[in-house]
Amino acid sequence: MARLRPRHTANEKAGLRHTLSMSGTEQAVSRLEALASPIGRELLARLARLDVTPETELRVGSALRRDYPTELVTAALGQHELRLRAHPKFTRAQQMYFTRVGLEQATAEVIAQHRATRFADAVRVADLCCGIGGDLIALAAGRKVVAVDRDPLHLRMATLNADAYGVGAAVTAVHADVRDVDLSGVDAVFVDPARRAQGHRMRTGDSEPPLSWSTGLVDRVESVGIKAAPGIARDAVPTGWEVEFIADRRDLKEAALWSPALAAGSSRATILPQGHVLLPLPGDEVENRDPGEFLLDPNPAVTRAGLVEDLARSLGAWKIDARIAFLSSDQPLCTPFARTLRVLDSGPWDQKALKPRLRALDIGSVDIRRRGLAGDVEDLHRQLKLRGTRRATLVMTRVDDRPWALICTDPSGN
Repeated sequence: MARLRPRHTANEKAGLRHTLSMSGTEQAVSRLEALASPIGRELLARLARLDVTPETELRVGSALRRDYPTELVTAALGQHELRLRAHPKFTRAQQMYFTRVGLEQATAEVIAQHRATRFADAVRVADLCCGIGGDLIALAAGRKVVAVDRDPLHLRMATLNADAYGVGAAVTAVHADVRDVDLSGVDAVFVDPARRAQGHRMRTGDSEPPLSWSTGLVDRVESVGIKAAPGIARDAVPTGWEVEFIADRRDLKEAALWSPALAAGSSRATILPQGHVLLPLPGDEVENRDPGEFLLDPNPAVTRAGLVEDLARSLGAWKIDARIAFLSSDQPLCTPFARTLRVLDSGPWDQKALKPRLRALDIGSVDIRRRGLAGDVEDLHRQLKLRGTRRATLVMTRVDDRPWALICTDPSGN
């Protein structure tokens, strides 16, 4: 079958070559515009239908350069790779535009949609430091959004990505430093301060603009949400604000700070994609005692939110150590906020006796979890040399401040 070659005029190709030959930021924006042009979109769509792998990229690129300018093919190949990487974050990644840093820092679609529900009553929201538009897309579904960023490349990508989701008409793009933006007429603000500088991650707690500037926005607009790193220090959160720790299943992703006008308490843990929420549950102090028949390993969002005891109260469980984030029960408990393990063997830590204990249970492989107890996990794996037929989880921890070992299985079979 004959290959159909795209028909592009000499003027079109010459214009693209000129656009792609600029330098610096101007070149980056021009390259993006070339990719967003009809020819660029055609090329990207063609790439999406091809099997592009590290082994085939050179051959594919050579074939495409017979039909398109070399610079455009190079840019398209890079963009195609980023689109493939973006699929876990965005359902419409194949129609979006990214930079490597922009994609790494962008909020995943499921998190942005969850977070946007806090702004349900807002009519006009300012998205400060919008980046490539991860949060912008969710915010613009049902309300007007002013998108602000001082990076012209990311700002243009944000508007194109909003178009990809059909919400571009609700977005007003402003190229400016967020400190200089007029927020009059805006009834809510979301800000995602940069936590990278010159390609390197800043120290935990540092950002640009600083957190103090972001929380100070409440002096201008009552409803403020701030994206933060999950490692944020709790004492950095102002009084009256809520800190929400968000996990996608058991993977802790990020934190969000909510001003008093949007807060529903001092802290919460949210588990996506289902949107399960755990809030503080006042009550009696949770008792500490030896492990029962089941061990509960709280989701990292619960641990970071400081809600382990609140989870225990909600489940009727107890703690096995005052400072260790494990819970226990004599009943199988099903909760989205913790993984439940059945305890097969429980006793003080004795590494010499560990192998016989595992052999007696016909354990052939173990997933070792260490919490509150020092030890070289890899070295322990090598020393055990198991030959049984069952798989188990070996928990190295402390019980009432005593070194302890628990041999467990997952009752769900996972």
